[in-house]
Amino acid sequence: MPVGSIGFGNALRYLGCHGVTESECGMSVSMEVVMEVSAPVKRRSAFLAACMLTGCTILPLGPALAADCGSTAAPGLDWTDCTKRNIMIPGSELEGAKLFSTDFASTDLSNSNLKSANLEKATLVRASLAGAAAEKANFSKVEAYRSNFTGISAEGANFASAELQRSGFAKAKLTGANFEKAELGRADFDDAILTGVRFSLANLSRADLSHATFEGPIIFDHAFMYLTRIEGLDLSAAQGLEQGQIELACGDAKTKLPAGLNPPSGWPCPPDDRDN
Repeated sequence: MPVGSIGFGNALRYLGCHGVTESECGMSVSMEVVMEVSAPVKRRSAFLAACMLTGCTILPLGPALAADCGSTAAPGLDWTDCTKRNIMIPGSELEGAKLFSTDFASTDLSNSNLKSANLEKATLVRASLAGAAAEKANFSKVEAYRSNFTGISAEGANFASAELQRSGFAKAKLTGANFEKAELGRADFDDAILTGVRFSLANLSRADLSHATFEGPIIFDHAFMYLTRIEGLDLSAAQGLEQGQIELACGDAKTKLPAGLNPPSGWPCPPDDRDN
């Protein structure tokens, strides 16, 4: 009595009936393996029928554990796709938390621990992460228009392809952070630490870097720098800067450029109206 494409004994072992013999099951079956494989659905049906006949216990795999949206903040929790908008949860312990696509719009997460948390595709519009610890956190593809990142510690964090227009990064610690392909129009980096930051292919139009601090190079290859404020910056070690980018940006007599690049005649730019 072949079962699917394998013998009955193999079917029992597959279903977790370890140690159950054919005689104990009260059945006499052929253990000869049938070499011609039947369809996967037929095999599964045969396994199920065999186990039902022998009284075996089937342990269903079941779906993966779902996010627990009703749980309180805790390290490593899973709030994937949960709605947590317009709430006050400052100082939350969310280290290593799974926050993929979580909606934190207008939520107060200030001074929270978000180290190594995964916030990919999370909604952070007008949210506050001021003073948060977010080293090596994943903010890739977040939507964070007008969000408050003031004083955040986000060394080594990933902001790739994030929507960060008009967000504030004043006094943020961003050493080694990745902003590749990020939208940073009118973002404010006043007194932020930008050592080793990658702005490759980022949109920095009207962003203010003029009072940022850094040691060593910042990477600007193919960044769009229309009216980007770089007054007073020493960019002599910057990587990826080209003359075309400098022509669009706003520097002044104190701006230092890499060798071979020259300040345009239009410097300095008029003051920027941050409200427009």
